[in-house]
Amino acid sequence: MATNRSRRLRKKLCVDEFQELGFELNLGFKEDLSDEAIDAFLDAFLVDAMDAHGLDYVGGEDFGLVCLAKRGSVNEEQRAIVEGWLKGRSELTSVEVSPLMDAWHPETPIKSVV
Repeated sequence: MATNRSRRLRKKLCVDEFQELGFELNLGFKEDLSDEAIDAFLDAFLVDAMDAHGLDYVGGEDFGLVCLAKRGSVNEEQRAIVEGWLKGRSELTSVEVSPLMDAWHPETPIKSVV
């Protein structure tokens, strides 16, 4: 791909100075948890951990990506809040939260902020 892109194209592609960060979640639920309990957990997760902090979740009940609900990047503080919320839940047996990563191009390294 071309490396000499216009500012407008870089913005549309969410690259370089327009890179947007998010993180992945991997959740393990207790074996004996009912479907209703999982639905209640997901409802609480979306309201208390996502909406309350301006975040959005894309994925299924056990794996997904967390990103900002508007254009921009998730920061380490938001990542830590979500991780803490998840680790405090009794419905889960395991919680894996990835480091911050490029939400649009996961294979691309994170650009350092100068």
